[in-house]
Amino acid sequence: MKITIKEIAEFVGGKIIGDENIEIENVSKIYEANQNDLTFLYLPNYVKYLLTTKASVVLINSTIEKSRTDITYIEVQNPDVALHKVIIKYFNTKKHFVGIDETSSIHPSAIIGKNVSIGKNVVISENCSIGNDSVIYHNSVILENTTLGTNCLIYPNVTITYGNIIGNNVIIHSGTVVGSDGFGYFPNEKGKFTKVPQIGNVVLEDYVELGSNVSIDRAALGSTIIKEGTKIDNLVQIAHNVEVGKHTAISGQSGIAGSSKVGDHCIFGGQVAISGHIEIGNQIMIGGKSAASKSILTPGKYFGIPAKEVRIAFKEQAHIRNLDKYSTQIKELEKKVTELENRINKNTGNS
Repeated sequence: MKITIKEIAEFVGGKIIGDENIEIENVSKIYEANQNDLTFLYLPNYVKYLLTTKASVVLINSTIEKSRTDITYIEVQNPDVALHKVIIKYFNTKKHFVGIDETSSIHPSAIIGKNVSIGKNVVISENCSIGNDSVIYHNSVILENTTLGTNCLIYPNVTITYGNIIGNNVIIHSGTVVGSDGFGYFPNEKGKFTKVPQIGNVVLEDYVELGSNVSIDRAALGSTIIKEGTKIDNLVQIAHNVEVGKHTAISGQSGIAGSSKVGDHCIFGGQVAISGHIEIGNQIMIGGKSAASKSILTPGKYFGIPAKEVRIAFKEQAHIRNLDKYSTQIKELEKKVTELENRINKNTGNS
């Protein structure tokens, strides 16, 4: 595929600096790019690669010096965003298989929409509904009374258990389980655990994407809900009756305990832990390896165990790093105090 940079510049609203007649064939990282590639530069620590890149065209912002005259620039406000737009428009060419494989098992009561593709060994159970233009890859299982919306993409080896509601344009990656039983038990008088039936379901609203090996538990009662546009990374655990708001991003190895609520437009770093039965408000960012044990309702950035407002958390971290120095200083002060006390006692005795 060849695309003129005039077309790209017009598409991303950029200004061309250099040869306007160049055509690009690929997009690459700035330090891996070859001739006829388009790349981007927006972080100061990558400016060094501008001196050696072989790319023909660089998406760049106005604050970075255009030190080379043998390459062409497209000046935009946000080069990374511009590159993502170019990839989506021109290079998102992956083709999925078409049709329904003869090895799939589809219950006669299931409703299959138009242009649906179903791979090898897929199981679609009783009273399921699959929306138009959806793709279900090999070995995936959808159990009874589940609804899958239009234009969904289910990768291989996904399990969606019974009674769940999946919206439109949802993507679920391999190994993920939607609707496993919530972790509900109570001990009897002998300390043995009795399982509490989990009779609720999971609701994934439109444009939700789940990474690989995500586990989302069904509710004990009612629904576990992941709202519109939320993106969940690999290896994340969402417990029963959790509600995650709209357009929230949760990074890998994070976990949210039962019945907690997370608001809209939140961002969680990797390995963030949220305790059960608490609330995280809207527009809250929690740094990696942090743990929220109490509700956080004020928008802002939080970090640490337990998670605190980031300015406070960083001050505490600085003090922790200086503990050895503090210990030495305290010992020296104690020594001086002891010396002063001895002098005072000595003087008092002499008087």
